[in-house]
Amino acid sequence: MVTLSSVLVTLPAQAAVEVATVKLADSSAVAREVAEFWLADDGANLRAATPYTVHTEMTAERSTAEIVPDGTAGSFGPVAPGVPAAPDGTLPTPSGKVYFIGDDNQPHWCTGTAVQGQYHNLVATAGHCVFDVEAPMGALGKWVFVPGQAAGTAPFGLYVGKVGTAPYPFDDVRDYDHDYAFVNVWRGVTSPAPGTFTNIGRLVDVVGGQGFAYNQPVGPPVDVLGFPAGAHPDGSRPYTGATLERSAGATFAASVGLPRMDQPVGAESPFTGEGSIGSAWVSGYAADSGLGVLNGITISASDTDGDGRYDTGVSPYFGSEAAQVWRRAMKNWTGIITR
Repeated sequence: MVTLSSVLVTLPAQAAVEVATVKLADSSAVAREVAEFWLADDGANLRAATPYTVHTEMTAERSTAEIVPDGTAGSFGPVAPGVPAAPDGTLPTPSGKVYFIGDDNQPHWCTGTAVQGQYHNLVATAGHCVFDVEAPMGALGKWVFVPGQAAGTAPFGLYVGKVGTAPYPFDDVRDYDHDYAFVNVWRGVTSPAPGTFTNIGRLVDVVGGQGFAYNQPVGPPVDVLGFPAGAHPDGSRPYTGATLERSAGATFAASVGLPRMDQPVGAESPFTGEGSIGSAWVSGYAADSGLGVLNGITISASDTDGDGRYDTGVSPYFGSEAAQVWRRAMKNWTGIITR
């Protein structure tokens, strides 16, 4: 059972790592424009968004290699939600969708997760759901997080991204061993009338946040939380992307083809790639609270046995570097976007 905690424990000293940052909406004025884009016309652009289809599939298989942690294991507990259920009965949850404009100038989404951090403003997702890997460099446009997403609505507010942080090798050479990112978001808003916003507070204060774990052993099961929506290779579509799904399965060392990865981790999961990219891998998941500790992020799906159905999610291993990137990201303060 994971102990809930709102107190952030200091990480042990580690060698400094180099990170890449991208500006998203770096002023309150720009953030208001982004919020208006997504919330206008009763969330028409949220409803029009489609699952991101970039790097949703890998050829992976189980590996006999051993993943050796590069430091001491650490774990920090989650934070419980601070609000009750929405009027329609939707429960607050750290899980949600990240929305953005892709390189094709169309609205898309991935899965994202609110995570424990110093200013209670942190979202974790796949690096390629923040950094535009189809362009020479830079960020995906109009980036926001909507926790507890339901049918294009924002039951617990909309949170505009201010800055994204990822390991430098991902931004520099698209090294998928580093395909994860943390985004600091402005305080959440709702829009009671066109062009007006109401501040509803800091993300983790509202919906809670998963804890964070690193240098953990590979083998124990994780719960994968996400919004799968695409088809299996055989064409079947068991998921719609409309509701949060959970699967539980063992983790294992994996090997993948292109893009090359040195330490990929697999998790037994039937999620399809589209929609589930960015899904949280949660250790110590408690069904009654929906909380645990983040220990991986789905960056792609794989059909390892060739039966035409995805059976594995793939994540970078969260070692000491991931802990350092998390610690660097959490230092970014945001603020409010309402006038």
